[in-house]
Amino acid sequence: MISKTKRVARSVIVALAATTAVTVAMPTGNAFAIDHVECRGGENFLKIWSHLDNRSSVDCYANKGRKSFGSWWVDRISTGNNDLIYYDVNGDSVRINRWTDITFPHRPPRVKDIEIL
Repeated sequence: MISKTKRVARSVIVALAATTAVTVAMPTGNAFAIDHVECRGGENFLKIWSHLDNRSSVDCYANKGRKSFGSWWVDRISTGNNDLIYYDVNGDSVRINRWTDITFPHRPPRVKDIEIL
């Protein structure tokens, strides 16, 4: 009985030590959890109007992070209360400050990724 108790205690101690080592070794940083959300009136989400291959879409996003945008052509962006960087397929990145509503009537960018700051 005593040896079984010692083995269980030793296993618990080893498991706790391993958990502590992994926790200490993991880098700390910001969690990135950009979310595609339902567009609703009165909300201050990032809102993007886009098109690709005879399809059009209006999408809204919330929370900090970076997400693939699928190389769609962007016609309009309303940032709401979000600072945004979009990355186009040519490798350029463009920052747009919060509370900005911008349209691209003549030369829409083809956006690879979006990032809410």
